[in-house]
Amino acid sequence: MIAQELEVSLHMAFMDARRKRHEFISVEHLLLAMTDNPSAAEVLRACGANIDQLKKQLTDFIDEHTPTVPGETEVETQPTLGFQRVIQRAILHVQSSGKKEVSGANILVAIFGEKDSHAVYYLHQQGISRLDVVNFISHGITKQRSQQPPQEPRDNGNNDADSEEQATVRAGRWRITPRTSTRWRATARSIP
Repeated sequence: MIAQELEVSLHMAFMDARRKRHEFISVEHLLLAMTDNPSAAEVLRACGANIDQLKKQLTDFIDEHTPTVPGETEVETQPTLGFQRVIQRAILHVQSSGKKEVSGANILVAIFGEKDSHAVYYLHQQGISRLDVVNFISHGITKQRSQQPPQEPRDNGNNDADSEEQATVRAGRWRITPRTSTRWRATARSIP
């Protein structure tokens, strides 16, 4: 049910919180763990995140705001309700979509459900929205813009303007040709 890489990330987050004697493990701990999770880090990079800056912001926030347990006895770090809701939300989403494993990318989507958390605040500061994450996971659409402007079709002196090669326009992954354009117009006219 939970991908092995996510299981490792969650285990490391708990171990780190326990080592620092944190009383609770929060959504912010979870997002910090996702910065080291391969599938979540790939999504964050594709959405334009500065992962090093995000790690620093989260680490500073956690160190400053998470209560610690004094003493020498072993600490049993407890997940916050928000942490538990994120995990549950990710599992339910994966089950409803018919997939078999929850990955770090699914956790990122689920984190956005905790609107009042600092984790979501830091993601928004990086310019990342839930839609950006879902677009990358579902369609491979990155937020990074290409540095090269789209090229216009060149007029090579050939007067055959109906040439499919000249009329092809690339828009993202879609190829619009005279043939597909005509089909689209015919379909659009038939819709009441």
